[in-house]
Amino acid sequence: MVLSLSAMHRTPGGRRLFWWLLFLAPLLPLASLLAAGFRQELGGDPAQTIVTFLGIWALRLLLITLAVTPCRRLLGWNWLQRYRRLLGLYTLFYASLHLLAFATFILGWRAGLIVQALSERPYIIVGFIAWLGLLALGITSTRGWIRRLGRRWQQLHYLVYPIALLALLHFAWLIRAGFGEVLAYALVLATLLGYRIAARLRRQARR
Repeated sequence: MVLSLSAMHRTPGGRRLFWWLLFLAPLLPLASLLAAGFRQELGGDPAQTIVTFLGIWALRLLLITLAVTPCRRLLGWNWLQRYRRLLGLYTLFYASLHLLAFATFILGWRAGLIVQALSERPYIIVGFIAWLGLLALGITSTRGWIRRLGRRWQQLHYLVYPIALLALLHFAWLIRAGFGEVLAYALVLATLLGYRIAARLRRQARR
């Protein structure tokens, strides 16, 4: 599998094919959600099903994005780096759909309920802060912003780590039963963050 993926990136056609596969793959969960809605298979509370589904996929894509660097360094998949921005933008896309679905189907865009939710419900406040962070990272992910910010760009994008923690806290707060899934995501995030901390300590030790 590793050899086939690496071989695919040795030709422009292979790179283009992989880009399209990676571009279309994150849309499959959304397509499955739309299909379930069309078949009226969203359960007894369709609004909550939609909101939760989109939020879970935003969290999953965020973890996949964070896994790019460890995979690149441990497996030698240096070509994977060029797709990290795409995965990050899909994370923002699903997080924005999650927020829009909540505002539309749960709050009905009623100003009073929106203000109340953002001031009185801690899990919503945490989730909204995480979304604002993702929005900032998405806006500044272009080459133009990289040139403008220089070294500060990397410092800004270190925010992805507290954003991931806030997103996981938001999810754990939202899911009040069945914490097995929350624990699984927490272990994945702990592994990804632990790898980065260990790599940073090794670099400091060499200096």
